Amino acid sequence: MSTKPVLDINEKPSIVQLITLSFQHLFAMFGSTILVPKLVGLDPGIALLTSGIATIIFLLITQFKVPAYLGSSFAFITPIITVAGLDNAGVAINPGNAMIGAMGVGIIYGIVALVIWKTGYKWLMALLPPIVVAPVIIVIGLGLAGTAVDMAMNITVQQLDEATGQMMDVKVYSFKHFSAALVTLLAAIVFNVYFKNILSAMPILLGLIIGYIYSVAIGIVNFEPVKEAAWFAMPTFLIPGVDYELNVTTTILAAMLPVVIVTISEHIGHQLVLGKVVERNYIKDPGLHRSLLGDGLGTFVSALIGGPPKTTYGENIGVLAITRVYSIYVIFGAAVAAMLIAFFGKVMALISTIPTAVLGGISILLFGIIASSGLRMFVESRVDFGNNRNMVIASVILIIGIGNAQIVFGDFAIGGMALSALIGVALNLILPGRDKGAGDLYEHE
Repeated sequence: MSTKPVLDINEKPSIVQLITLSFQHLFAMFGSTILVPKLVGLDPGIALLTSGIATIIFLLITQFKVPAYLGSSFAFITPIITVAGLDNAGVAINPGNAMIGAMGVGIIYGIVALVIWKTGYKWLMALLPPIVVAPVIIVIGLGLAGTAVDMAMNITVQQLDEATGQMMDVKVYSFKHFSAALVTLLAAIVFNVYFKNILSAMPILLGLIIGYIYSVAIGIVNFEPVKEAAWFAMPTFLIPGVDYELNVTTTILAAMLPVVIVTISEHIGHQLVLGKVVERNYIKDPGLHRSLLGDGLGTFVSALIGGPPKTTYGENIGVLAITRVYSIYVIFGAAVAAMLIAFFGKVMALISTIPTAVLGGISILLFGIIASSGLRMFVESRVDFGNNRNMVIASVILIIGIGNAQIVFGDFAIGGMALSALIGVALNLILPGRDKGAGDLYEHE
């Protein structure tokens, strides 16, 4: 049944509507967009700034027809940590490596968009069926399970190493911090499950807020960074050739590029869902090639100045479905608001005080949802596990990915999720009986 939109794609809201509705979208994406850089040791300020820039680029490329917001992608958490590394304070050691990889991802998106423009998108059916994509998604979620639990339960303290006589950073269990993680997790679950209005579309942000308030109450939040921060401050830009050497290596590319197997599938899925919400066929108009190019160019420009890879956000699609406000002007307003907030030093400093345990609590839910969405893809695509071929492909992807198997030749290394994704694609193309019971991600023209 058709439901009349409150504001359709090209309808202009009033000033009051523009401000309130734009901030609604900002709040929906805020928690997830700042969580990714916090987990990989990048600056949340630059992540916010580049999310706004990438969204505006996406709107321009798609001819202002697709009301989608682009935020930080969770699919790249493990690859970024792999190529950039983290020090004991959780800050990226070589963030330039992640930026190089992300630029490569943007280029791959552009190439795929060009091929789709010339040949159509049906070749993706053969390359990325659910039997390949779903287990890789599960690997992404479960591969991060240990990280989430460690963040939730343990804190870093200095202890004397009796053998060397030096102080060392060690992880120790803290029930106080774990309680903050559990409160955060419970709050996010409650908002996600028991609320049916706009609050259900932003459980991540609301869970972080509740967990933060609890953390303040039990005394594990340090407000000194907020007191010392200026009201206005520049985000941490990372410019190639200035802040890091533009040294492209096979190891960086091998870790980052295979993730596009998942993110392109995620992009197509979002376009299909968004099209159903606003009653338009975005695969045809403005075309999948345009939306993919917008996503890829947004990621490329983001990486050029130090931001993480981008993806269209399901949270904001949820806001569209709940409010029936589809106006491009509102999405544009949210992008501008995110860019402005990125320069508020006090706000960014406040974000930096979020305890690791709170981030761990919300990550338990988020990473679990990622893994569960892979299971959901199996079910919705009706993958036939009575077919031994499908069982073999899924099994190999899961064990290689979660077990973090690696292939190393000199300085070249590829492993974990990236290796499992490539092997999954290869098995799907090589093994006989392709397309029989493998499911279908693209059920309509």
